[in-house]
Amino acid sequence: MPLTLRFPTAEDETAVRALHEQLLADDFSFVLDEGTWSDVLDAVEHASRGENLAPGFVRADYLLAEVAGEVVGRSSIRYALTDYLLRVGGHVGYAVGPAFRRRGYATEILRQSVARLNAAGVDRVLVVCADDNAASAATIEACGGVLENVVPDRDGRPVRRYWIG
Repeated sequence: MPLTLRFPTAEDETAVRALHEQLLADDFSFVLDEGTWSDVLDAVEHASRGENLAPGFVRADYLLAEVAGEVVGRSSIRYALTDYLLRVGGHVGYAVGPAFRRRGYATEILRQSVARLNAAGVDRVLVVCADDNAASAATIEACGGVLENVVPDRDGRPVRRYWIG
């Protein structure tokens, strides 16, 4: 079944909040904004247009990854880099729910995210992962990522920085 990246809708709240709870165990926030689901959808829409952004934030698309009508993961695509994103955040953040891993979904999410950035004029895409996250490193490398270096994040944990060009 093909994987599709799409914006969240009102009908996605239950699935997204369930994945959020599952991924908290990995110290990963699946939902990027606080508040009611309506607040989350409004924030997604504003971020996509680059409107009403909090300080330090850039225009970004928050997209759900769907396979056969089921939300399996998500991508956050940032169209510019702040100093923080350039150091340890990158252009793309992605996740796949635990029940959907090892099916190639992460690779397809990243591939489609890079294609969206390329279509928007971003020729070199920075993608980062924790130094000890072998699965994510393999995903990034499968999408053409070339390791530039490993740097500490703000908590001192090593982060691998890859460029996909």
